[in-house]
Amino acid sequence: MEKSKVYFTNFRATLQENLLQKLERLVKEAGMLNIDFKNKYTAIKIHFGEPGNLAYLRPNFSKVIADLIKAQGGKVFLTDCNTLYVGGRKNALDHLDSAYTNGYNPFATGCHVIIADGLKGTDEVLVPVEGGEYVKEAKIGRALMDADIIISLNHFKGHEATGFGGALKNLGMGGGSRAGKMEMHNAGKPYVDQEKCIGCKACTKVCAHEGTTVTNKKAFIDINKCVGCGRCIGVCPVDAIRVRNDESHDILNKKIAEYTWALIHGRPSFHISLVMDVSPFCDCHAENDAPIVPDVGMFASFDPVALDLACADAVNRQPVLAGSYLSEKEQVHHDHFTDTHPTTNWKSCIEHGVKMGLGSDQYELIEI
Repeated sequence: MEKSKVYFTNFRATLQENLLQKLERLVKEAGMLNIDFKNKYTAIKIHFGEPGNLAYLRPNFSKVIADLIKAQGGKVFLTDCNTLYVGGRKNALDHLDSAYTNGYNPFATGCHVIIADGLKGTDEVLVPVEGGEYVKEAKIGRALMDADIIISLNHFKGHEATGFGGALKNLGMGGGSRAGKMEMHNAGKPYVDQEKCIGCKACTKVCAHEGTTVTNKKAFIDINKCVGCGRCIGVCPVDAIRVRNDESHDILNKKIAEYTWALIHGRPSFHISLVMDVSPFCDCHAENDAPIVPDVGMFASFDPVALDLACADAVNRQPVLAGSYLSEKEQVHHDHFTDTHPTTNWKSCIEHGVKMGLGSDQYELIEI
């Protein structure tokens, strides 16, 4: 079987070529412009950064990609889905505020921002997952499914549940609606935090299965009627409806691979990862800890599985930075991500991605 090609360049710049120009050269060499973008709606799936976190990718990088696509006649937009947790991106209005605050606005990036799963995270498309072991119908943000082409632009960093976050997590978890995110994180059904609930009945109005009731101004969820769609989570005005986050890390990673398959199957996609500011935790945190390794470089490929593996291998070749979260951990696994979060197993996502036909775990690294 032929190895997947992963293209790489380091972060060295010269008087003749800055990093943005180098990124443009990288994606051209990797073949991104072989995609027919003319008059095609093209989604650049990205994480806009939780307010307070400074490790997210600068919007300058997204402008390079957006400008290239527009020059090919593409109709490009930046996008992400709303979050499950309470924060600056839990609904489209807050999400847009956060994106604009972090520099992701049309004036800086040259294209518009669309929140893919709508105002309250309930605008989704049910996508059958052929061969899915854990997911039969993925719940993907509608704007992502409406797009003709998917480009993932990823900040590669550590993650407390999946080991690391790269292309597969950006697409799979990031592309899921709020209900989709609940399905990936949760083995069961949501529950109501009784102390926070105000008895407004918004959850009963949106439930299609009479799974929620309000008694004495407090909501309750009947787990025998609840189908786990997560719509009640999206409409609750005080975030009283919670997920249990009780799925094992391995199964979470496998569900992410299956959601990624649902998102990109049957249409062109291309994937770019920047291995910089490799913080130990997700950009969903409202803070970012110090990087655990030095900045590595920029990677690009048509294969998201090979891309993630190449990035992980590159990080694992780096020295641990003194004073980082990882430097305080016992380093016994010969793997920076496992040493950072010993209960995680990032390889389970790679292995399941290969099984789903998303890509290959055999790659050729081409440095430019």
